[in-house]
Amino acid sequence: MLLSIALILMVGMSMGWICQKLRLPSLLGMLATGIVLGPYVLDLLDAGILGISADLRKIALIIILTRAGLGLDLSGLKKIGRPAVLMCFVPASFELLGMLILAPKLMGISVLEAAVMGAVLAAVSPAVVVPRMVKLMEEGYGVQKGIPQLILAGASVDDVYVIVLFSTFVGMMQGKGASILSFVNIPVSILLGIVIGLFLGTFLAYFFKRVHIRDTSKVLIILSISFLLVVIEDALTTVITFSALIAIMFIGIGLQQKREAVAKRLSVKYGKLWVAAEVFLFVLVGATVNIGYLTKVGVRAVILILGVLVFRMLGVFVCLLGTDLNGKERLFTMMAYTPKATVQAAIGGIPLALGFAFGETVLTVAVLAIVLTAPVGAFAIDFSYRKLLEGQND
Repeated sequence: MLLSIALILMVGMSMGWICQKLRLPSLLGMLATGIVLGPYVLDLLDAGILGISADLRKIALIIILTRAGLGLDLSGLKKIGRPAVLMCFVPASFELLGMLILAPKLMGISVLEAAVMGAVLAAVSPAVVVPRMVKLMEEGYGVQKGIPQLILAGASVDDVYVIVLFSTFVGMMQGKGASILSFVNIPVSILLGIVIGLFLGTFLAYFFKRVHIRDTSKVLIILSISFLLVVIEDALTTVITFSALIAIMFIGIGLQQKREAVAKRLSVKYGKLWVAAEVFLFVLVGATVNIGYLTKVGVRAVILILGVLVFRMLGVFVCLLGTDLNGKERLFTMMAYTPKATVQAAIGGIPLALGFAFGETVLTVAVLAIVLTAPVGAFAIDFSYRKLLEGQND
């Protein structure tokens, strides 16, 4: 296993660096590393590490969400108002609707299976979007109308909304039923997750104020609590549950509201954790991809991905109705809200790990979505923002 870890880190980071030099997202290099090192090509990774890859991906997801909570600007979200709130769930809902319409015909799966696939695909990628929106804010493009802030705020919550939907649909696939209570549980679990997360974040803020410990120890405490929340949610057998992932993000928000300076320092620590977590996440996802199956469904999957992206962009357009954004600014926002990567890597392999018959299809479509939309979305943002957005000096 030690050799596998060394290969994942050394080859994954090297390939990521090469992609960055080629002005491509580094995650593509990591994904390619996993495909080459995985069991379907060179078979150099130990079966033990592949066996725990689902847990490792969940840890990466926890790191992503905590970091988002520690850095999410709620005041900016309130300032932007209605469009920011709509961006949190409307584009993802439109994309999910597109998947329900297109996937059964193109991929030969049931509506519920299409719902699971839609929930995997419907999230936007913080790994691609966040650094680019930060760059826009630093350079002053679109800032006056709050465009980077709008995309940042929406992307942070959009991911959690989709993950909660995914958990609900997977529960239905496992025979927990598609009752009205299953859908009632979605807003209830989100609300309970917010309450639990804010309570824990506030408690930790006061605890860290009273008990002086190193920031590294604080990170370990928050991680431990996050792991416990996930375990508790999985162990619950009640009809109404809480969303552990929402709670994890709101721990960061609660801590930020009470101890902003501490939250900023911890966000930096989580950023360092993400360096390793990102490599493991994308390499291990790549390792689960069956190249033979990829060529079998490739064309249909590409058509499906492009089709649901049209629905997603329509959802963004609906969110921007009634705003003062002009045509170019709306076009930029629609393009910037399309890249896929992080969430697809984190949950794309779960249906296959659970033994669902369509699991390989979901994983294949998820990986293709990353390969297609991450570089195209990154290029679209990088090469269009100066042309489509107003700078502060314009």
